[in-house]
Amino acid sequence: MDKDLMQQALAKLVSGIVAVALLTFVPAGTLAWRNAWLLMGVLFVPMIAAGFVMLYRTPDLLRSRLNAREEQGDQRTVIAASGLMFVAAFVIAGLGHRFGWASFPWAVSVGAAVAFLAGYALFGEVLRENAYLSRTVEVQEGQHVVDTGLYGIVRHPMYAATLLMFLAMPVILGSPFATAILLCYLPIIQKRMEGEERVLAEELPGYADYLQRVRWRVIPHLW
Repeated sequence: MDKDLMQQALAKLVSGIVAVALLTFVPAGTLAWRNAWLLMGVLFVPMIAAGFVMLYRTPDLLRSRLNAREEQGDQRTVIAASGLMFVAAFVIAGLGHRFGWASFPWAVSVGAAVAFLAGYALFGEVLRENAYLSRTVEVQEGQHVVDTGLYGIVRHPMYAATLLMFLAMPVILGSPFATAILLCYLPIIQKRMEGEERVLAEELPGYADYLQRVRWRVIPHLW
């Protein structure tokens, strides 16, 4: 086992847990918020399990995802906008719990948690299908177009998974207001996909033809 990689992964995990806890429980003014605990559970328990699997079976993939740095200027803007959106949504959800704003029923939040886990499973399948999957917009050495499995249905199954997961988060927290904020993810991810397709069409042989063969980006017959 690569101990340095494990320490790096643990540091990222702990920082993520602390960040989500601060962004939810502090605005809520209490730890007695079951929706936030539900989100922490569905978000980090599968993440820990997946991290250990990658650490033992695909350490290079884990390392690349931990160390990824976006080089495209417009994509850095997209990432920054996404971060601000999440901060705003989590804080609003916490404030909504503190002050008793309108909220989704608990059963709806539980259903959203199931949808979030389905998104995790979809993301895992995408990782299995595409060894070149990266957190950044880039063409890797030896990369070729992947057009089988989910990639034969939509061009960006990874974004389909993240779309499901991201939109489920504010519902898990029970906040209609945070859900409205997270809808801003739709134009953000649209911009990122357009930029990614532009780079791949220019630099990856066969990708321009792939764009013609597979029409839909994330949802068949809709988007």
